[in-house]
Amino acid sequence: MNLCILTGNIGQDPEIFYSSDGDPIASFNLAFKSGKDKTSWIKVTAFKKTAEVCEKYLHKGAKIIINGSLSQDKWETDDGEKRSAMKVIANRIEFIKTDGRGFDNNHGDDNGEPPF
Repeated sequence: MNLCILTGNIGQDPEIFYSSDGDPIASFNLAFKSGKDKTSWIKVTAFKKTAEVCEKYLHKGAKIIINGSLSQDKWETDDGEKRSAMKVIANRIEFIKTDGRGFDNNHGDDNGEPPF
């Protein structure tokens, strides 16, 4: 089973790209506590509806919970060095704290959360 749940803060506003089929893809870095006094960073990627939610509601500094799976990117540099990095593919994102940017309490669910 590949399940990852992280709580942290977004490092920058999400970047939005589109697949060749026109589906939105969101990408951003998440800072999270990985030890008593250590902060770690991981790249997060979201697709389709989840990416639309990221674009509309998320911003730098927002505190969120991500439920997703780990994935490993592998590539080779121009110098021929092999590199890899882990990332999270987000399946669900829950808000803990935002500044309300783009959020209208009248259009969320009964708990005032955005519809996703």
